[in-house]
Amino acid sequence: MAEVALEKVTKIYPGGVRAVNNLSLRIADREFVVLVGPSGCGKSTTLRLVAGLEEVTAGRILIGDRVVNDVSPKDRDIAMVFQNYALYPHMTVYKNMAFGLKLRRVPRQEIDRQVHEAARMLGIGDLLERKPKALSGGQRQRVAVGRAIVRTPKAFLFDEPLSNLDANLRIEMRTELKKLHRKLATTTIYVTHDQEEAMTLGDRVVVMKDGVVHQGAAPQEVYQRPVNRFVAGFVGTPPMNFFAGRMVAEGGRLYFDQGSNRLRLPERLASRLAGRQGQRMVLGLRPEALSDAPQGKFAGQQNTLDVTVSVVEPLGDKMDLYAQTATHERIICRLDARSSWGGGVAIQDATKLTLHLAMDQVHVFEPGDEGVNVSLESAGEQASAA
Repeated sequence: MAEVALEKVTKIYPGGVRAVNNLSLRIADREFVVLVGPSGCGKSTTLRLVAGLEEVTAGRILIGDRVVNDVSPKDRDIAMVFQNYALYPHMTVYKNMAFGLKLRRVPRQEIDRQVHEAARMLGIGDLLERKPKALSGGQRQRVAVGRAIVRTPKAFLFDEPLSNLDANLRIEMRTELKKLHRKLATTTIYVTHDQEEAMTLGDRVVVMKDGVVHQGAAPQEVYQRPVNRFVAGFVGTPPMNFFAGRMVAEGGRLYFDQGSNRLRLPERLASRLAGRQGQRMVLGLRPEALSDAPQGKFAGQQNTLDVTVSVVEPLGDKMDLYAQTATHERIICRLDARSSWGGGVAIQDATKLTLHLAMDQVHVFEPGDEGVNVSLESAGEQASAA
């Protein structure tokens, strides 16, 4: 086990494509860090740079106290689990798991012990004599993980390992991977485009875009205190609602003016928004901050929106409503299905409703796709990254 560090790492492909841009990131010994972001953000390239499958253009990568820029992948003492399993089809499960140990000339008795121990841990002890074609997708992924475990590496690298599995298997394997990390306590870097995976698996979530880290923090920190509009819009399902407008001060109170209505902002934001009166800003609210009834200290008639429902998505214990107004093309509201709407009133297309906004949960961003979250408590929070 060891710390993994990337120091001002850049990767530029032929043609000038900058996949990773001056990235600095430190993964502590035994930490489970998840890299997440949209397609093309540089997360998989970052993982491949750590593994040695791509060459660094600039910067340094350290595993433990050793710089590994010029060290071959097989000598970096890491184990990688791929999206496509990468199992040898002509070998049994046992031989697939034992292959790396045989290359290292580990004694046969020790190989047997380690393979059976890993198989027991992963619940595949009865599959050791089968070949990959006789296994389900979930079983193949367990074998791929088992092959990594037996090597007892300094770090595990996972490249979207669950993306080929169906929804139920993904949840099952996600749980198994979390248990496994608790048991083995091996430094882990995990890449996914699935933010739910990122939030449930990681000790820390690192959100990337265009080869740059935008925020790196504990999952709840990233969700509740996104440093900019990109992170706020990317993390969360359904995504955050955004409203464009201007800051207005009136009668000693602060309002967000959208033209068609005004929303009263909480007093805690007064000092952070000082000097921004009249400026264009973007207000953000999570779907769960919109409800059929007043919420929080700042709820009331002045913090409502009259909307027309366009789509209803029943989800069992909850329901998502997609609605619109004359000035808002899409507003998303997540409700408890036992609420007054879900429990008694049939909601369908064109239903007109009044949404109450919990303004004590509001975020205020500067304009632009990556506008800074000015409603955070300090500049230190806005700079919270790897």
